[in-house]
Amino acid sequence: MTILVTGGAGYIGGHTVRQLADQGEKVVVLDNLSSGQRSQVPPGVPLIVGDAGDADLAYRIIKNHRIESVMHFAGSIKVEESVTDPLKYYKNNVCVSRTVLDAAVAGGVKHFVFSSSAAVYGNPVQVPVPESAQERPTSAYGWAKLMTEIMLRDATEASG
Repeated sequence: MTILVTGGAGYIGGHTVRQLADQGEKVVVLDNLSSGQRSQVPPGVPLIVGDAGDADLAYRIIKNHRIESVMHFAGSIKVEESVTDPLKYYKNNVCVSRTVLDAAVAGGVKHFVFSSSAAVYGNPVQVPVPESAQERPTSAYGWAKLMTEIMLRDATEASG
């Protein structure tokens, strides 16, 4: 099985890629390097520098590398910035996620893992936050993560 890790040159994605590679998994990384670094990608793991929001590129990677699973970490991550530039977060975190999901579905990907955030719960009443807690995002970052969760849930339910 080959796994595509979007945002795999970032902090969380990079650690995930290293773990997967150390366990002998075949991994391909797609990252635009806007906040990630080449050094996060271990030697021998293909790094494709490009935008996960490029539908043709995402689909080509999935087909050419016979991707069976996608781990989607790509996106903007600064909560404070999301308050001053919310449209950037809706584009980078919701629209790009939709593009990656569309490419995954078209390419026959069997598994899709999305990296969400506790920001979907806003200011939680209880810590640690149970997944049953009410979602109450307080930033565009949190709203974008929640919208993507909803989109993925709906797509999963629709596909049976």
